Amino acid sequence: MVVMVVLVVMVVVVVVEVVVVVVVVVVVVVVTVVVDVVMVVVMVVVGIVVLVEVVVLVVVVVVVVVVVVVVVVVVVVMVVIMVVALVVVVVVVVVVVVVVVVVVVVVVVVVVVVVVVVVVVVVV
Repeated sequence: MVVMVVLVVMVVVVVVEVVVVVVVVVVVVVVTVVVDVVMVVVMVVVGIVVLVEVVVLVVVVVVVVVVVVVVVVVVVVMVVIMVVALVVVVVVVVVVVVVVVVVVVVVVVVVVVVVVVVVVVVVV
């Protein structure tokens, strides 16, 4: 009888030990899996945040490049317009001066011819 009780107690102790070991193993495995899943989720979220930051940075760089190109084009167009306007003004001034000089020369020649003709007519 005592042997039976000792055997039953030993079996109960072994069963309790096995149950404790199984529970500890299951808890360790579950905690490890949960920690791994949380780490993967955190890494995915960090990867998405980094990807969004890279996309925003690329968009900002593209916008800055476009703005710089637009400013350069506007400045070049303004310079070309100013140069063309200056050339037009110079050409107009030169044409006016030439026309005035030609008119003055023609008037002087006509006056000289008229004076010479009058003098020749009066003398003759």
